Amino acid sequence: MCKGLFSVPQAAISPFGRRPVRNCMKLRAFKRSDLAALHRIDQSCFPPGISYSARELDRFVSHAKSQTWVAEDGAGIAGFLILAQEPQKVGHIVTIDVIESQRRSGVGTMLMDAAETWAARKGLRLIYLETADDNRPAQAFYAARGYAKVDEVANYYPNGQTAWVMVKWL
Repeated sequence: MCKGLFSVPQAAISPFGRRPVRNCMKLRAFKRSDLAALHRIDQSCFPPGISYSARELDRFVSHAKSQTWVAEDGAGIAGFLILAQEPQKVGHIVTIDVIESQRRSGVGTMLMDAAETWAARKGLRLIYLETADDNRPAQAFYAARGYAKVDEVANYYPNGQTAWVMVKWL
């Protein structure tokens, strides 16, 4: 049985039986010892030039006004999310990364729930993020959570790709 405030039984995450019911998915705060694993996950989730260098990732997770959540089960880290608190009571989701085998299993939802709850408790007015213009699954995921496309930014990514800025008012 899963225990803890942010523990979710695997069966609750995947009601369609895509993953065997073995472990509990737990959400916890980032630890320094996670950095190498988070960097490997980011490198696997995004192509070179879009994924962060280890130094960039370290800067984001170490920033005094950022919060990082890590989702893990018995097999290891399944994903993570970094939220930076910006002026004017704004939150910026720097990245949300979920390993391929755990996508569509509820990990992203659990991470987004934690970030949005934290932001609301901190009194933030809105959260925004950027997503590639061709990443339709991510856009649909965010839209279902109440995020709206507000700006299209040409050449946002180093490879010249366009991004959508999506915003959710809290």
